Amino acid sequence: MQAHLIALDWGTTSLRAYRLGEHGRVLEQRALSAGIMQLPNTPRRVAGSLCSDGFELAFDEACGDWLDAQPDLPVIACGMVGSAQGWREATYRETPASVDELSAALQTVRSARGVTVHIIPGVLQRSTLPNVMRGEETQVLGVLAGLNEQSASQPLLIGLPGSHSKWVQVAQDRIVHFDTFMTGEVYAALCAHTILGRTMQHSETFDSVAFDRGLASAQSEEGAAGPLSTIFSCRTLGLTGQLAASAQPDYLSGLLIGHELGSLARLHHDTHGHLPAVILIGSESLCQRYARGLAACGFTRVTVAAQATERGLWQVAVQAGLVARQSYHYVQEV
Repeated sequence: MQAHLIALDWGTTSLRAYRLGEHGRVLEQRALSAGIMQLPNTPRRVAGSLCSDGFELAFDEACGDWLDAQPDLPVIACGMVGSAQGWREATYRETPASVDELSAALQTVRSARGVTVHIIPGVLQRSTLPNVMRGEETQVLGVLAGLNEQSASQPLLIGLPGSHSKWVQVAQDRIVHFDTFMTGEVYAALCAHTILGRTMQHSETFDSVAFDRGLASAQSEEGAAGPLSTIFSCRTLGLTGQLAASAQPDYLSGLLIGHELGSLARLHHDTHGHLPAVILIGSESLCQRYARGLAACGFTRVTVAAQATERGLWQVAVQAGLVARQSYHYVQEV
């Protein structure tokens, strides 16, 4: 099928490339370990000339053959490729931010192939403790593009769990506020670089009982002391024979996620104690953990979005006039 757009999700460690057809349908996709911090460095010929630029090499590897077949395809990218360490810096846009504002602020870089790459800026939230996102804003826009009118009019929280989990409030199709929790990175650091990891035995199997115990500990009276206190229980429960070594990683995961989501519930309940609907974006296994944790913290309306990145890239490209205006084929219900 004929493609209409090449869309790139270019982060710190990976590069995902999508060849999108009519209405944004994914015709082909690729994943490369060529994020901005681990770009290829072996010189080779690109567009007829010897090239040693890591960004050019990665771009050519990701979609060079697609452009050989259709040289006039527009290209759009999001993520850390637009950071100060990226291919070309795309200055943050401040909240509130919409697809209109982000698509009007695309930064461009001309590749060695003569193809212009359009880079979506990240979003900056100015406050006493500033917050930023780069790449996640495009996924949020992808979710918003698929909402029906009723869902779009209701209180909604979009969650992007990961190393730096983002929780995004949206209103009238705009990103109005977001919070960041470094839960994933803290979990990895605790397991690898503290005494907690000394007694852990990692397993491929998810221990739901241990995970739920961690969630409950975060919500308990003792959990009120906060994560800096309760994480030590991962060690002491093991030392006293109450938690097997193989259960400790999932217990710690549940404990940290429980603290994160408990804080989220306190931040986002309304005057009647009601919590907003939640849409999760991320890997299936991680979203399953967060859905389990959200239910334990009182969030009763939780769904998982599919293809949010592709939809967001398509939506911005349409709004920027890079491709003809077409409705996306996927509709997200809440």
